[in-house]
Amino acid sequence: MEYGAHLPLADLGDGFSLAALQDYARAASELGYSWLCANDHLVFSRPWLDGLTALSAVIDRSGDMTLATTVSLPVIRGPAVLAKALTALDVLSAGRVVAGVGPGSSAADYRLVGLPFEERWRRFDEALRALRKLLGDTTDDAGAVNDRFDRVRLEPRSPRPGPPLWVASWGSPAGLRRAAEVGDGWIASAYNVTPERFRERLSTLRTFQPSGGRRLPHALATTWAYVCEDSADAERMLRDVLSPLLNRPVESLRDLPIGPAEVCAQRLGAFAAAGVERVLLWPLTDPIRQLELIRERVAPLVQSST
Repeated sequence: MEYGAHLPLADLGDGFSLAALQDYARAASELGYSWLCANDHLVFSRPWLDGLTALSAVIDRSGDMTLATTVSLPVIRGPAVLAKALTALDVLSAGRVVAGVGPGSSAADYRLVGLPFEERWRRFDEALRALRKLLGDTTDDAGAVNDRFDRVRLEPRSPRPGPPLWVASWGSPAGLRRAAEVGDGWIASAYNVTPERFRERLSTLRTFQPSGGRRLPHALATTWAYVCEDSADAERMLRDVLSPLLNRPVESLRDLPIGPAEVCAQRLGAFAAAGVERVLLWPLTDPIRQLELIRERVAPLVQSST
């Protein structure tokens, strides 16, 4: 199982600085994390740094890591604006971008840009086809889109066909079908799935793929993590930090790697056994130290158990 790291974009008490972001990216690269990720929100329960801006700010500290949006929002941003930004990232990183995209789960983001939240899936399907065209897909599979996108060639172009588009889905049949039919990969969400459900949804995803074709790659994103030896500290982190941040009951977050190293390894190992190829971790606090603890104390236990 590959390990990736989310940039710490939600302000959980430490604030933001360019130096801190760059130090985090450098540490993730030196520790052997293979992906560096950024999520997209305009507004959230806590201050949220813009993900595309943050990724661009750490390109030169990211080594050879894949730079991924997990996810970006073509409906909210507009496909042309998002395509331009993703292409710039891909050009400046020499072709290291994976563009994870989804409709978004925040009604507040839709209110802010004046779009009906209940129309997000229809608008996302249209935006995804447009995004493919704007990123340089010339195949018929990209689908018919508005003429204004067919006639436009955004420049500079990416140094390769792409970047690849991975479609986010929490695991509904419709979402998995969409990922299989029009995506280059699938992005799942760790706090919206258990290992058992992930296994079932991965199996469902594969039923939507052509027989004998390449298996769609996938990643388990937003895997909130916190390694500590004090069970009371772990419970406090769940109760006072993560539950309010996500507006989820504590009991729904018990499969996340939060607690002693052995507990974190057991939970990540369960996802690995369920078929997860790469897990994208998001430290809740003291992010660089947490990346070190996961690499030094948790990952070896996961490897020895799988």
